[in-house]
Order: sequence, then structure tokens, then C-alpha cells
Amino acid sequence: MKTLYYTLILTVLVFGTACSNKKEPVQKEKLRPVKYAEVSYSGIGQVRSFNGIARSDKEINLSFRTSGILTTLNIAAGQKVHKGDLLAQIDNSEARLSLEQSISALNSTKANLNTSTSTLERTKTLFEKGSASLSDYENAKSSFASAEANYESAKRSVEIQKKQVGYGIIYAPADGVIASKNVENNENVGAGSIIAILNAGSFMEVGLGLPENVINRVHKGMNVSAKFPALQGKIFDGVVNEIAPSVESGTATYPVSIKLSGETSEIKSGMAANITFTFPKTDNQEILIVPISAVGKDSKGNFVYLIEKQNNAVGLIKKQHFTIGELSPTGFEVKSGLKAGQIVATAGLQTLLDGQKVSLK
Repeated sequence: MKTLYYTLILTVLVFGTACSNKKEPVQKEKLRPVKYAEVSYSGIGQVRSFNGIARSDKEINLSFRTSGILTTLNIAAGQKVHKGDLLAQIDNSEARLSLEQSISALNSTKANLNTSTSTLERTKTLFEKGSASLSDYENAKSSFASAEANYESAKRSVEIQKKQVGYGIIYAPADGVIASKNVENNENVGAGSIIAILNAGSFMEVGLGLPENVINRVHKGMNVSAKFPALQGKIFDGVVNEIAPSVESGTATYPVSIKLSGETSEIKSGMAANITFTFPKTDNQEILIVPISAVGKDSKGNFVYLIEKQNNAVGLIKKQHFTIGELSPTGFEVKSGLKAGQIVATAGLQTLLDGQKVSLK
């Protein structure tokens, strides 16, 4: 009986050992699939887009040439005005008082001139008849000359004072529409402060700045297209109207204006626009491009997730910072940090990690 018992125990131990030595099946590592694209030279690098702001081709800044309290303000945003309309006036009572005083002085000098003129004529007649001395005649001529000079000076003073009064009044310099109003009635405004802007142009245009690597490829009369996000992405035709020969102060760009054609009543001053230029294709103008969806940004700057191929099916993620350039319709220009032919992830950047393995299928 004991022999049978020990035999059973031995059998169980041998069987258990055999089972424990049996290898478990190895589970295949699951890798996250990732979308990717190649960093390459753009075949359509001749298409470039830049942001600009819509405006009237003739915008007039309205301001006083003297300071004072606003007493009249006939201005409202969107208001149509005609040349000569009274738009605003300040309390320039001091200038008006000076004008009245100069007019009074003019009247006085005019009376003196009339008296001197009569005296000169009478003295001349008496001198010719021998009834007046030469010194009397010379004194009469001197008095007349002095009175005439005083009169001319008084006339100039009146003109100056009229201008001073006029500096406190603003009339519409041309037909147009008030684009904006910056003050309210009874405010104290300073000389030169813009109280409103008058759109007096005949067409709408877009102003923008172009970098130095593009400006020489733009010429007057060049056809462009303008897209306005505020107008549900409507696209308008336009032509290059003006090109500045030097950079704008405080920027590194050259100011350019685009004249828009067609019906532009929906476009308002200040609307953002995206202007697209199509340049003739030349090999030396092609640029290295990385897809927009592949570019991220952190505290160190712009980066991409490079994919280093382990084989045809597996890649290793590597975070790579680089220097970004201009935005084009095909992606961002690469200034430095990336090379043509490198592969970059184009989706799910927020979930990728440096050193992570991914599936390329």
C-alpha cells in the first residue's frame, strides 16, 4: 500500500515539474500606429501667403491744430459726409477775441491811412502852388507810408487770427464715410489728437508687409487673391498697387498695398485678410517644408517628432527642435534643424513621447 502511495506522489511531482518547465507563449508587443510625412523641398514654393488689414485707399485723420473743449461734434461711425460739412468745433473763444481785436486794429489803421492819404494829396497840391514847404510835403509822404505799412500789417494780423479761429473748426475735407470716432462732445482735446477717421477713397485695399526674401519677386500690377475669414472665407481678386522702396520703421518688412476689385461693400476697414501671391517657379526658390500638422511648440520653441525607422514596420520617436520660417500653403519653411528626407509624425503630437516605439503601418 505504501509503495502505491509513494508511486503516486512521485508521479505528481514529475508531472508538475514537466509542466513548470513548459515555456509560456510570448505576447507580441502592441505598438501605436502613427501618421507621418516626409520633410521635403516644396514643389510649389512659388505660392506664398501673408496676412494684411483692409482699409480705404484714402483715409484722412481728422484733428484740430489747437487744443480746447469740444462744443460741436457732428460725427458718428458709418456716417456719410459731404465736402464742407461742419464736423466738429472747439471752444476757441480766445482766438475769436484776438480776431475781433485785430479787426478793430485794422479798422483803426484804415482810418489813419485814409487821413494820411488826404493829407498827402492836399499837401502835394499846396506844395505845387508854393503854399507849402518841402519839409511839409516830405512829412506828409512819411506819414502816409507809415499809415500804409500799419494797415498792411493789420490786414496780415487779421488773416492770421482767422486761421487761428479756423484751427478750432473741422469741416469735411472730402466726400466719404466716418470710419471711426475717438472722442465725445465736451471732451478736452489736444492739438493733433485724432478725433475721427474719414474714409474718402474710391476703392478698398489691403495693407501688408513683405519680408526681404520676397519683396523683389513682387511687382506693381501683379495679380493676387485676398481671402477674408470674417466674410466666411470669401475670396476677392486684387492687384499690387503700391510697393514701398524701404522697410517700415520698427519692422523688418516692406509695406505693400493691394487694390481689390469687384464688389467690396462687405469689406470694412480693419478686417483681417490673407493675401496669396503666385510667383513664377524657379528651382532656386524652392524651400524646405515641414507639414503644419507636424509642428508643435514648447518652452524651448518649435519642435517635431522625428521617426527613426527601426525597420519597415517600426519606428522610434525622437523630439527635435528646429528653427521655423514663413508659413506657406504647404507648410512651414525650415530655417535650420531638419533635413530633407526625414520623417515626422503628423498627428497626435500631444500623446507621443521621446523614445517611444510606434508602428509605421
